Amino acid sequence: MAIEHDYFGLIGDYWSERKEYGDQDVEVVLDADADLVTSAALDAAAVMVGELELIDDELRSAFVTQLDSGRSPVTRFLRAVSSGEHAEATDAAITRDSGDRDIDVLRSLSLVRVDLRPDADGDGEVFAEFEYGLAPEEVDARLVASIDIGREIVDVRFDG
Repeated sequence: MAIEHDYFGLIGDYWSERKEYGDQDVEVVLDADADLVTSAALDAAAVMVGELELIDDELRSAFVTQLDSGRSPVTRFLRAVSSGEHAEATDAAITRDSGDRDIDVLRSLSLVRVDLRPDADGDGEVFAEFEYGLAPEEVDARLVASIDIGREIVDVRFDG
């Protein structure tokens, strides 16, 4: 059975839209089983779409806190995009030069895709995934942050 939402329209299995903010073009996808989703969860997902820029800033700040750990997904991602065959594309993609290369890479990331899963609306469940790339057309490596409905980070992973 499908349900209708003011923002997303008719909810079946899949909804997709391109959102632009700043200089970014982000694919936003809602994947939900209409039988398992609540209107409150859909409302929360709609708020997230409206606050993409704010959530993006929060996640980038969280990435910075992981720089101290040499084993964090953020550090592994930075090593992967800054070395070998990707070094030239990384250098070209860096849009800010503060003198701290890791910070500059994190600031230059593109938010590529946001996956919303409103049927996972419990605390600690992955409600949304934010996928980042640096020079995403040229480099396949991704940094993915998963958050719950309260916008707490559930997981950060490096997809190489």
